[in-house]
Amino acid sequence: MSGFFTYCLRRFPYDWVRMPKAFCPRAQRGVIAALLLLAAAGSRAQESSTPSNADAKITRPQETVVVTGTFEAIPETEIDRSVSVLELNPADLYQSWVDALASDPSLDLRQRAPNDIQGDLSIRGSSFGQTLILLNGLRMDDVQSGHHDMDLPLPSQSVARIEVLGGAGSAFYGSDAMAGAVNVITATSEHAQLRVGAGIGNLGTNQQSASATLVRENVDQQLDFERDFSSGFRADRDYRSATLFSSTGAHTELGHSLLMLGYGDKPFGADQFYGPFNSWERTKSWFVGLTQDLGSNTQLDLGFRRHSDEFVLLRNDPSFYENNHIDRSWQADLRRRDRLSTNSTLFYGAEGIHESIESSNLGNHDRSRGAVYLDYDVRALKRFSFSAAAREEIFNASHGELNPTLAAGVWLKPGWKLKGSASRAFRLPSYTDLYYHDPANFGNPNLRPERAWDYEGGLLWYPGGRFKSELTVFERRDRDVIDYVRSSSTAPYMAENIQRLNFTGVEVSFEARLPREQQVEVAFTELHGLQQALSGVETKYTFNYPSHDGVIAWHGKLPGKFVARSRVGVVERYASDPYGLWDAAIAREFSHIAAHLVLSNITDTQYEEISGVVMPGRSVVFGLEFFWHGR
Repeated sequence: MSGFFTYCLRRFPYDWVRMPKAFCPRAQRGVIAALLLLAAAGSRAQESSTPSNADAKITRPQETVVVTGTFEAIPETEIDRSVSVLELNPADLYQSWVDALASDPSLDLRQRAPNDIQGDLSIRGSSFGQTLILLNGLRMDDVQSGHHDMDLPLPSQSVARIEVLGGAGSAFYGSDAMAGAVNVITATSEHAQLRVGAGIGNLGTNQQSASATLVRENVDQQLDFERDFSSGFRADRDYRSATLFSSTGAHTELGHSLLMLGYGDKPFGADQFYGPFNSWERTKSWFVGLTQDLGSNTQLDLGFRRHSDEFVLLRNDPSFYENNHIDRSWQADLRRRDRLSTNSTLFYGAEGIHESIESSNLGNHDRSRGAVYLDYDVRALKRFSFSAAAREEIFNASHGELNPTLAAGVWLKPGWKLKGSASRAFRLPSYTDLYYHDPANFGNPNLRPERAWDYEGGLLWYPGGRFKSELTVFERRDRDVIDYVRSSSTAPYMAENIQRLNFTGVEVSFEARLPREQQVEVAFTELHGLQQALSGVETKYTFNYPSHDGVIAWHGKLPGKFVARSRVGVVERYASDPYGLWDAAIAREFSHIAAHLVLSNITDTQYEEISGVVMPGRSVVFGLEFFWHGR
């Protein structure tokens, strides 16, 4: 841990003004001119209008309401589980919506390529398959491989916020939520608008985006498109990404309806992604989702996801080894709540899931399962709360998984809350875990499902308004963890169950709201893993977790009608040296034009989030957006 803090003290700030070699002089001059233009415009705006006292005041914000880790929307401070909320406002301050995940040090997004091209997301040291991804509460897991769980057809403009449940969530969501769940909440607009934008940067980057919103009395429609292209910072690391997402909301006599349609297409160079090969890959995703109120107490959710994956092991010789996979998943969920008394509620429901795959490598397979769940919730706001829930996952007449959870909280005095929970979770093997084979990796059809018990306790300080702080201690006891192991550096990896793997950790966070809608966040997570003796074999994924991860972030308004953000994070992975990343962005709206400048990895740090996969150095993107607001 001393190495982590020593690195923090000596690394920032550090020589960040030096431009990388890949950043051509013309692009340098363009960015400098853009900065001068923004500064000049801000200076003129500041001269013409001095900030009023109201601008300088600290507004008392409304408390955030969360829908993750609970069967009913409740204020964030009233939930008895560890739930964090990551806001994207405005989206122009991020190259991709996934960049907001870096603000939570308990999340570990191990990317093979930036901007949501491909990445593995874990919570509290878990594997990527043990983190469930949701879109407005609908499952987005990929039955082929957890490597594709983050392959969502979502432009950044479509995302409003991200809610993160830390700790086992199978009682709420079923398989895969062993370490928690990440719920992406899409944006809604209060008025009609049209936005068209483009951006350019170093590393051969160019971007285009468009967004159209229509709002009527009982109907709203939002359509977003985004294209992201890069020629790559090195050979075979180019990518092209196109995403399209439509969201239609309506209010009827039944209640609220939300129809979602999404499409994504991402071809990319995959040099060293899965071994010492100059590979190439192309993924496509389709999604249809519907959430429909059936009165005030009942809701129906329906979802369909299709995902295709074309993989070439040697880009310069595609005929040597190629895989093609198409997987599909259907889900239906009917849930209801009954108010038993003023302070108690009963939640219950049923869910059905069907998954299938057609693959040149894995074969053709399908599986179905159903689930029933029940939750009894007692809640007296700002006093105490208690919930007991259980979910029975049913695979066939003789096989099922029961996943209970208990959570409780009590306000010791105004502003201080003590809370804790205990939960069980499980994960089914993916079809890659079971059947995959290539020259460097082999699956195992005899794998058992993963199981875990998760315990946590926390203390929340929230006096209201300006400050909030939280301390959480947790432990997760995993059994039959699925990982790839090998006996030597020349042997292929084989999928196996690891009998015991325990993680213990602590999370600390502090938030402060300042004048001009500014907010400062400081967060730190420390994690320790204990693995059974493996008789000298090497694991592929398990022990690449961050043992120490710290973040300092700021965002807010600046004089001259600017909005900006900055984030500094330092990560120390298990048995590795720490490294730091600094990102920043600034944006401003004019009458019908918005300009933004986004800088990533300002210190030009050389680092790997996945062993052997080098990540890009400093990145600079400047963009302009034309917009029109209706009534």
